[in-house]
Amino acid sequence: MIDKVVATAEEAVADIGDGASLAVGGFGLCGIPVALIDALHRQGTRDLTTISNNCGVDDWGLGILLADGRIARTISSYVGENKEFARQFLAGELEVVLTPQGTLAEKLRAGGAGIPAFFTAAGVGTLVAEGGLPQRYDAEGTVALASSPKEVRTFNGADYVLEESLTPDFALVHAQKGDRHGNLVFHATAMNFNPLCAMAGRITVAEVEELVEPGELDPEHVHLPGIFVQRVVHVPPGGPHSEKRIEKRTVSAGGES
Repeated sequence: MIDKVVATAEEAVADIGDGASLAVGGFGLCGIPVALIDALHRQGTRDLTTISNNCGVDDWGLGILLADGRIARTISSYVGENKEFARQFLAGELEVVLTPQGTLAEKLRAGGAGIPAFFTAAGVGTLVAEGGLPQRYDAEGTVALASSPKEVRTFNGADYVLEESLTPDFALVHAQKGDRHGNLVFHATAMNFNPLCAMAGRITVAEVEELVEPGELDPEHVHLPGIFVQRVVHVPPGGPHSEKRIEKRTVSAGGES
């Protein structure tokens, strides 16, 4: 039996060194691997390249790494909830590769499937394809690095832009349930980017709320097979990382909604 369980989150991320690239699951604050991010933060790892739908908020998720200047470059599709992110980007402290959300998802999925690149209609006729998107500013607010033009090809009378896939050094994901072989089950919308990140990472670390023995999961209910997962750490509900925050709470005149 291949037992992929490690004792602690600290042990699970111990070999993520300075300058590593990592895909991080979650969408907003839903399904993010809080325990693994926190362990990486305590470890002091720096100069990270993160690949995620967004970069957390100012005091939660990837936002805690960002606040301490641990992230040098991020590939994301939405960054609108983090004021520190905006400050660092505009001050020239952070390189940002903004990517259409569907394209980001496919770049991860393709990487996990062994597909080096693909053509998509998303971004054709915009700076995404033509180049010139600001990726890093200097201290004076001038664009120091902009995106390069990408190949555009016509298929059946329509234009498509070439996008390269992503295969980061590591992936950090959160699942509701997993077994010792790394088979994972995600809860509802917490599936989001988690399976895609797990597929893409060369080494994937999964934190799971419920750890079960091999054979206890119905194979038809497994969302991600264990072949994509190298390490599993049990992070049970009720522990210090079990809080599930709401990114933006909307309150109506009659109370919470």
